[in-house]
Amino acid sequence: MKKTLTTIMLCSFCFGFSQSNSQLFTHYKAFYEQMKEQGDVQGVINALTHMNVLQPNEARKDTLAFFYSNSGQHVQAINLLGTENDPKASDLAVEVKARSLKALNQPQLAVAQFDIMFGRKPDIYVAYDIVDLNLQIGKTAEAETYIKYGLEHATDKDVLPFYQSNPPYQVPLKAAFTYQKGLLAYNKDKTNIDQAITYIDQAIAIAPNFKLALQIKELLLNQKAQEATPATEQK
Repeated sequence: MKKTLTTIMLCSFCFGFSQSNSQLFTHYKAFYEQMKEQGDVQGVINALTHMNVLQPNEARKDTLAFFYSNSGQHVQAINLLGTENDPKASDLAVEVKARSLKALNQPQLAVAQFDIMFGRKPDIYVAYDIVDLNLQIGKTAEAETYIKYGLEHATDKDVLPFYQSNPPYQVPLKAAFTYQKGLLAYNKDKTNIDQAITYIDQAIAIAPNFKLALQIKELLLNQKAQEATPATEQK
């Protein structure tokens, strides 16, 4: 009798816990929808966190990481998803890892995720990011491959925004890839500054408002002048 009573109590407890768990999930799901409607990102993150604890789900975890990353909380996004190259990861998870790792200044790890993105769906904007990251880590051969792809596939309608200045501006993507071609030339041979400047001038000709290209050109000209000064003094 005592054993039977214990079993009944245990079953009753499990049923109550299951019902409570389900009710909590329903509550946080409604809370999630309300936070989305209100545009409350932190509320959305809180709701998804509770939902994922109550009912773990890969798709929900990826969505939570996306909201973290989209709100600038890149460390939290990476803590959630990890940095591994997972061929089974969803497209959203791969993109979140790529963007967050790039934002966290981890080019070696980020470029691996961007390579996965490009392998699944070739894209000129992803190619631009891959070039940028490969130049940072000194992989010039890889950078050259994607520059070629970008210049071959970018159209006159494709533009790339730059947010480093105030106000932000945008330039044709062809100009951006041509600018990268100048950076590549410099990385391959730092003694041939003129070649790098030639490509950067081509980029500026396409986009006269290309502030970043103008700044880099000025730096290269200053470097060239400094290198020429000792030779002049010796004479």
